[in-house]
Amino acid sequence: MNDKYEIIEDSDDIPSNPTNNPCIDDLINARFSRRGFFKGLMATSAVVGAGIATRGVAKAQSPSTLTFKSIPQKITETHAVADGYDASVLIRWGDKVVADAPAFVPGQVDANAQNKQFGYNCDYVGYMPLPVGSQNSDHGLLCVSHEYTNAELMWSGLKDAMDASEEQALHEIAAHGHSVIEVKKTGGKWQVVDGSDYARRISPIDTEMQITGPAAGHDRLKTNTDPTGTRVIGTLNNCAGGKTPWGTVLIAEENFNGYFGGDIAKTSEERNYKRLGISQDSWYSWVKYFDRFNVEKDPNEPNKFGWMVEIDPYDPTSMPKKRTALGRFKHEGATVIINKDNSVVAYSGDDQRFDYLYKFIAANKYNPNDRAANMDLLENGTLFVAQFHEDGSLDWMPLIFGEGPLTAENDFHSQADVLIEARRAADLLGATQMDRPEDVEPNPVNGKVYVMLTNNSKRKEGNAANPRAANPHGHVLELTPPGGRGKDADHTASRFTWDIMIAAGNPAVADDKAVYHPAAESWVSCPDNMAIDHRGRLWISSDGAPKSDIPDGMHATDVDGPGRALTKFFFACPVGAEMCGPEFTPDGKTLFLAVQHPADGSSYDAPSTRWPDFQAAMPPRPSVVAVTKNDGGEIAG
Repeated sequence: MNDKYEIIEDSDDIPSNPTNNPCIDDLINARFSRRGFFKGLMATSAVVGAGIATRGVAKAQSPSTLTFKSIPQKITETHAVADGYDASVLIRWGDKVVADAPAFVPGQVDANAQNKQFGYNCDYVGYMPLPVGSQNSDHGLLCVSHEYTNAELMWSGLKDAMDASEEQALHEIAAHGHSVIEVKKTGGKWQVVDGSDYARRISPIDTEMQITGPAAGHDRLKTNTDPTGTRVIGTLNNCAGGKTPWGTVLIAEENFNGYFGGDIAKTSEERNYKRLGISQDSWYSWVKYFDRFNVEKDPNEPNKFGWMVEIDPYDPTSMPKKRTALGRFKHEGATVIINKDNSVVAYSGDDQRFDYLYKFIAANKYNPNDRAANMDLLENGTLFVAQFHEDGSLDWMPLIFGEGPLTAENDFHSQADVLIEARRAADLLGATQMDRPEDVEPNPVNGKVYVMLTNNSKRKEGNAANPRAANPHGHVLELTPPGGRGKDADHTASRFTWDIMIAAGNPAVADDKAVYHPAAESWVSCPDNMAIDHRGRLWISSDGAPKSDIPDGMHATDVDGPGRALTKFFFACPVGAEMCGPEFTPDGKTLFLAVQHPADGSSYDAPSTRWPDFQAAMPPRPSVVAVTKNDGGEIAG
């Protein structure tokens, strides 16, 4: 997620969960008060309680397998990377994507040009090797989501996105969505392949998408422009994502609620829209110019957003598909793992304070020898929501129409209703309220699942899995399926166990109650996205750290052994920017990173940085960076 929404936090992240369901902090407090403060965090070392370990001692005796030296946690106008590494800007907002895209012109308003250029605020990054099915680490496709726009950094004179003109609004719409580019490593340097046949811009202006699964064709998805309820133009607020073993990418629709406005009481969806945070006031001027964003004029349009979108990057003519079986909420992303019995399991977080953690199991199984047979595996299956317990167990509860409270008595009349209102269904099942669950990823090396919980400053009391009453810095959960390590783990099981791996915050501040390895070299604020390298190590990006006077960036840690929870700081973002999209090539020799909203909090006319171009006439530009080791070796190897 982005913390543009921290700037407008009062309007965006006002919790919309009306229930008294158990809160994760309550459960954590109860659990750990019985067995000692976060006793389960470290198997081999004591936790940090007072401050980062003395640098000299930590470096000399560090048990970490990560070979780089941490960089200072200092905010500057530019980025920084660990010694011995190169961080080169690969593609920037406005750069050419499709073959006939014009050159970027600072301050220009041109939706047609933007619809062919790299979009704004790059978030999810997925590397897809060429050819499909290979492990090629020097040539592939880069799939990048564009989450939202900062109009005040795109054009002169704007202070509020609601002041954007119709022409600017259309340009903003074109700057959303997704880009597919072909990239190749030549002479140790990554470059975009110009004129690639794979290059594609997916935008809310003109990209038609198919709605699939149980909600497809339902009356609640029928709109002015699509009376069938099976089609929609574009996708919005694409945050994190995931990849499938059959070679597709999944992109999330997160804070879609902010694009719509109008009086929800004049629709038949008032309860549904209120639970998702849709209100009279939109965050964008689009609602003034385009009827689809006004719920009074097109009441069902918001029901076509809040889904996971599956894209085949290897076929630029293919139609993206919204997979309603995975549920509708503020998806941060969805990450897929193939279980030992070839079941397909996807994990997803609902990125809002006090909302929930989900798992999906496809109805049919993966066929490693038939890509075509796998292409619609996410069309049908069962969605589950997590309920944590004080004893360290976790139950996955199915959201199935007709079972438990999910019946006509509670105004659910089909599985489509359950999925369209997945949040309300989860409310009724008693799911555990979380502290903004963002990225959720299974680790194929140790078989566990890691959950980034970014923060929850609005929490007044804790629960088992979210222990701190005021939690401005967030934490990292570790979920353990039964069955064993690695491929033996059973991700289809209905009961897991859970623990806390890191309690983020400044260990020098007692009130933060931060927990790390005693030799930790960095402290984390607001963990957001993550990557897991081929050794199983966890790479954590942050979103919101500048409010703590440290830069957002990339931290890394071992998850097992003596270096568990020993965090190190690898990459620092420029001022105002958030770290997104960590993605490794299969050989671990390149780490792609997305730098989102540099200079956030300032303006086009007086930006706090002009990263990455540093030219007087050039505004700050969100960009993707390719990080490689100077000697050509493995990152942190």
